[in-house]
Amino acid sequence: MRSYAHGFIFTTALPPAICAATTAAIRHLKTSDWERARHQDRAARVKAVLHAAGLPVMPSETHIVPVFVGDPEKCKAASDMLLADHGIYIQPINYPTVPRGAERLRITPSPYHEDALIDALAEALVDVWQRLELPFGNRAMAAE
Repeated sequence: MRSYAHGFIFTTALPPAICAATTAAIRHLKTSDWERARHQDRAARVKAVLHAAGLPVMPSETHIVPVFVGDPEKCKAASDMLLADHGIYIQPINYPTVPRGAERLRITPSPYHEDALIDALAEALVDVWQRLELPFGNRAMAAE
């Protein structure tokens, strides 16, 4: 295999089908604003719903919705609980990506996250926050 399939083993090129799909997506996005507008709408709705639930949503001017945890072990535990108990994967962000004491969950909604999914996310986060005895609201970010 090594002697005759060196292109398979050593290449970093993408398969032609992936290149074609990417090219088609770029062409589509050059003429469509729906995806961009919907993406911003979904991020704004996630921020609003989580804020209304009392969760410590950190300020962000992008589509990323950071939720402050402030403890590396609880941040990882929250991520694990969300996946195991609610089927939701949210990446924990810990040191060295952020300073110690500034740990957070990084939520990245897409244009295709419907209202029901966003509401279920808020309910799941509230459940995890209560079970981990994490503080709600802006007082949670006072340490930052």
